[in-house]
This record gives sequence, structure tokens and C-alpha cells, in this order.
Amino acid sequence: MPDEVQPGGPAPRLADIGRLAAFSDGVFAIVITLLVLDLRVPEYHEGELLSSLGREAPSYLAFVVSFIYIGVLWLNHHALLRLVRGTTLALSWINIAILFGVVIIPFPTAVLASALVDGDTDDLRVAVVMYALAAALMSAPWLVFFGYLHRHPTLRAGHVDQDHVRAQEIRPVTGLVLYGLTGLLALIVNPLLGLLGIIVMIIYHGVTSEGLPRRRRRARARD
Repeated sequence: MPDEVQPGGPAPRLADIGRLAAFSDGVFAIVITLLVLDLRVPEYHEGELLSSLGREAPSYLAFVVSFIYIGVLWLNHHALLRLVRGTTLALSWINIAILFGVVIIPFPTAVLASALVDGDTDDLRVAVVMYALAAALMSAPWLVFFGYLHRHPTLRAGHVDQDHVRAQEIRPVTGLVLYGLTGLLALIVNPLLGLLGIIVMIIYHGVTSEGLPRRRRRARARD
């Protein structure tokens, strides 16, 4: 592509990052709002509203987990865009892939909520595996983003060096591997353990939303 940058090559033709950020924020806002549509008022007889709401509590848990998850993804995305000083066509397509992973979250959330309330153990196992796979696949474009930024250093913001970019590549790799393992845990062992693993991974991405500390280069031994 003509606007891509090779190390040591000519400066890229960069588009303003503001439009990409505004579009992305709009997508996040819509997705996080859509989650509430899956909350339902339970059917109940007179005097049984409290117990009916209690039966729906697992679906409310699924909503809270996914709401926090999307919030964590937004924080990570916000930090991601601070690493670049502009965007290219390729980088914009990578960002669209990231957003695709975000917009599918309401579906596995709805499936998980339904399985928690109305399903049996097998249904819950399928729902947790689906959620874990969606989360694992979501990590892939983030890895592509960091790889692209690693290969095109002139796209980076002035405060970002190569070591910092390399350090961040660990996070999407961790997501791919551990979300995948979480799905296997839910499939083979227990779906509730798989759900717990998903929650732990969300916490991890939340704690590291500003990025991992860069690797320190070892000082060269003096002759």
C-alpha cells in the first residue's frame, strides 16, 4: 500500500487520528448501550417479584461482567491510540478489526445470560466456551496492531520507542492463549471455572490498560 511505511523509508501520508478516535468511541458507546437491551423484566405473579428478580440475578451478572469488559476495552483502546501520531489506511483497517471484536460482545453476553438463567450445565458450558472464544479472537487484531507499529516506527508518537511497543505485544498474546485455555477449562472441567477465568482475564486487562512497562535493556559490559 502506498501509505505504508518501511523502516528507513519515506515519511507516511498520515490521516488525522481524531476521526478514527471519534468513530471508535461512537462504536464503543453504542455497544455498551446495547447490552442493557438484553436485560428483561421477569414474569411474576402477585407478591413474587422479588423471587423472580432473584432468579434473573445470573443474567444481571453477565451484564455487569460484559459492561466492565467493554469499559476495559475502551480504556485499552484509548491508550492504544496514544501510541500513534496519525493513521494510515492499513492501520484504519486494523482498527476496524478491533471494533469488530467489540461489537460481537452483546451476542455471547445474551447467550451466557440465557444459559445462566434457563440452561443446564451443558448449556452453560457451551455459552462460556463461546464467550471465551470470542474474547480470544478479539485479541488477534490487537496483536496485529502492535506488530504493524513495530514494523513502521515513523507512525509512533514521539514518546513511544521500540522497546515499549515490544512490551505491549505480550498482552494480546496472553489474551489469545489464556482465553483459549479458559474455554478448554470450561469445556473439560467446569463452566463456572471457565467463567471465573474470563473474569480474571478482564481484571488483568483492566490493570494493564495503560500498557506493560517496557523491557529494560541490559547494560553492555565495558571493555
